[in-house]
Amino acid sequence: MIYFDNVTKHYDEGKPSIDGVTFTIEKNEFVSIVGQSGAGKTTLVKMLLAEEMPTSGAIFFDSININELSGEDLPAVRRRIGTVFQDFRLLPTKTVYENIAFAMEAAGRPDEEIVGDVPQILDLVGLSGKEDHFPHQLSGGERQRVAIARAIINKPDVIVADEPTGNLDPVNSWDVMNLLTKINEMGTTIILATHDRDIINALKRRVITIEDGKIIQDAKSGKYIL
Repeated sequence: MIYFDNVTKHYDEGKPSIDGVTFTIEKNEFVSIVGQSGAGKTTLVKMLLAEEMPTSGAIFFDSININELSGEDLPAVRRRIGTVFQDFRLLPTKTVYENIAFAMEAAGRPDEEIVGDVPQILDLVGLSGKEDHFPHQLSGGERQRVAIARAIINKPDVIVADEPTGNLDPVNSWDVMNLLTKINEMGTTIILATHDRDIINALKRRVITIEDGKIIQDAKSGKYIL
């Protein structure tokens, strides 16, 4: 489904941020990309989202080389990828319902779908009854669940979660991870970028470990080795 083919990324004349990385992520996998700060995790995520382009190599989504897409074609691929970030990135002046509905509106979904789908997604993430709350009225864990709801509302093929538990306490962190696991079991590919050792070791899913821009481990049922 996703294939990084000998990808290198230079930001300057020094050491590359990503150095000759090759790996494949299959449909419906749950893959964690781990490494210390500065190892290259975020660069990989940005290249997958085509926010950054590789200096050399190629990145494929299905059979599509995303680095060769025109500006007109790129949004269609990006809509197949939902994103969840450490800092939630919710719209502070919109309610929970409006934050999720906004993602559907941006994708051109009709009003009748929005009215039908948003309550279902709120129920899935455990936020029924919070529709009219604003982000500042929610806990950190609740805000991250809104962010996940927004990411999955348009039924993407892939969810990319970049340090989704970085601002959360342990209880809320596990709530978020259990939700991502549930979404994966429903058929969505999950790519988790994190440095949370306890979560990685408990998940017992595939782990790709990055150090100094290179893959040093790719284990089917891996642990955090750094």
